[in-house]
Amino acid sequence: MIPRIYIDTSVVGGCFDKEYEKESTQLWREFSRGKKIAVASDLLLLELEEAPARVRQLLNDLPADSVEYVLLDEESLALANAYLQDGAVAESSMADARHIAMATLARVDVLVSWNFKHIVNLNRIRRFNAVNLKLGYPTIEIRSPNEVLNES
Repeated sequence: MIPRIYIDTSVVGGCFDKEYEKESTQLWREFSRGKKIAVASDLLLLELEEAPARVRQLLNDLPADSVEYVLLDEESLALANAYLQDGAVAESSMADARHIAMATLARVDVLVSWNFKHIVNLNRIRRFNAVNLKLGYPTIEIRSPNEVLNES
């Protein structure tokens, strides 16, 4: 089974960031080769509208069968609000909560991000998962891209 990996904006932009370029580009190659499926959201696409053209083009360059799209809907908005009410995120990080909610509802294998302050953070991950379990959702794996490279 091919792993489904939810990507946030930091992973896409990471392909052009000196600090994260190597791992982000390697992950992109794995998507391109069909070793992993990139799960992207309409929120990601909206966030990328402000990015340079070369960053926006990255998703378009992936083969169609290597990308899956998910939508921000009422259920994911409600789950993101539950994260906020629990204190897992501040209101200023609502976009991050929405990414996590969509990834949870899409039942991806893992969400990857370079956002260590608001997403790839053990205390926050525990709180996201506590809310998920309390509301009857599965837990979500959250990792940095370098933790999911060359698994097979």
